[in-house]
Amino acid sequence: MTELRSERINGKWDRFFGPFFESWAVFKAPQAKSRHIIAYWTRDQLKALGFYMNSERRRLPRIVAWHYFVSIQLATSLASLFYGISESLGDIVNLGRDLVFIITIIFICFRLVFFAQYAGELDVIIDALEDICHWSIKGPARKEVHETKRLHFLLFMALVITWFSFLILFMLIKISTPFWIESQTLPFHVAWPFQLHDPSKHPIAHIIIIVSQSTTMLYFLIWLGVFENMGVSLFFELTSALRVLCIELRNLQELCLGDEDILYRELCRMTKFHQQIIILTDRCNHIFNGAFIMQMLINFLLVSLSLFEVLAAKKDPQVAAEYMIIMLMTLGHLSFWSKFGDMFSEESEQVALAVYEAYDPNVGSKSIHRQFCFFIQRAQKPLIMRATPFPPFNLKNYMFILKQCYSIRTILANTLE
Repeated sequence: MTELRSERINGKWDRFFGPFFESWAVFKAPQAKSRHIIAYWTRDQLKALGFYMNSERRRLPRIVAWHYFVSIQLATSLASLFYGISESLGDIVNLGRDLVFIITIIFICFRLVFFAQYAGELDVIIDALEDICHWSIKGPARKEVHETKRLHFLLFMALVITWFSFLILFMLIKISTPFWIESQTLPFHVAWPFQLHDPSKHPIAHIIIIVSQSTTMLYFLIWLGVFENMGVSLFFELTSALRVLCIELRNLQELCLGDEDILYRELCRMTKFHQQIIILTDRCNHIFNGAFIMQMLINFLLVSLSLFEVLAAKKDPQVAAEYMIIMLMTLGHLSFWSKFGDMFSEESEQVALAVYEAYDPNVGSKSIHRQFCFFIQRAQKPLIMRATPFPPFNLKNYMFILKQCYSIRTILANTLE
C-alpha cells in the first residue's frame, strides 16, 4: 500500500480544490490512500474561503478585516430582505419567497455564530480523527481496512461533488432570474431607501445591488456547503472508525493464533479504541446540539413553506419550479444528515456482533473472557447523532418530519380555498 505524494499546497485555490484533486488521484490508483480525512480537507477549504474562525486565525489582521467585510455584506442583505417585506404584503407568493430567503440567511448567520464559538473544539476533534485514520493496522485485517477507507473516501467525495454541482447550479439559476422572469429585477427581492433598487430611477445602484447579491449569496452558500460537509464528515469518520474496529475484531483470533498475551494486548487496545470513539461521539453531539436543533427547525419551516408556496403558485410554473427546487434542496440537506446518522447507529450496533464473533471460549484466561463480556455489554448500546431534546437524526425521524410538513401543508392549503 502506498500513499499519494504531491507538492505542498500553498495557494488558496489549491487548498480549496485539493480534496477534488486528491479524490481523482485516489480513484486512479487502486493501491493509494488519501493523505487526510474528509474533515481535514473541508477545514482546508474553509480556510481557503477566508472564513475559518479559530483562535489562531482571529489574530491575523487581514483575516479579521475580511470577516468584518463579508459579515457586513450578509447583514446588509438580510436588512434589505426584511425591508422588502413591506412591498410583498398582500401577495402570498412574493411574501413566501421573501420569507424563504430570510430564513435561509438567518440559518447561515446561526451557523457563523456557532462556528465562531466552537471552531477550536472542532479542531481538536478533527486532529483526533486524523490521528486515528493514520494508525497502522497489522495482520490479516490490513488489506480490508485499506480498501474500506479508500471506498469510504471516494463515496463521500462523490456525494460532495454532487452536492456542490446542485448548489452552484441553483445559484446560477437564481442569479439569472432577472433575465428570464419579467416580474423580477433582482435575484432576490429586496427594498432600499430612496428606491435605490429601482432600475428606472437608479440604474447604477441597481447594478451594484445585483453584483452584491450575487457574490454575497454565492460565497456564503459555498461556505455553508463546505461547513455542512465538514460536520457530516465528522460522524462519517466515526462510522469509518467503527467499521475498522469491526474488521479488526473479526480478524482478532487469526492475528493472535492462540497467543494469550497478544490476545489480551490487542483486546485492551480495541476496547480503548471503542471508548475513544464513544468519547468523540459525545463531544460531537455536545458541540452540534444547538446547531442540530436549529437545523431541524429551519428545515421544517422551509419544507412546509415551500410546499405551501408550490401550491399557491401553481398558476405560475416558473415560480412554482423555483420553490420546488428550494424544497428539494432542503429535503436533500435533511436526508443527507439523516442517512449518515442511520449509518452511524447501524455501524455502532455491528461492534457488539463483531466482538461476539471474535470471542472464543476455548482461548484465553478468565480475565480475557471478562474483558470480552464487558466489551459486548458496552457495545450493545448504539451510538446516535442526537439533538437533545429532539429525536436522533435518522431516516425514521426524517419520514416523521415529512409527514408533519405534509399535514401543515394540507392545513394551509385549506385556508386558500
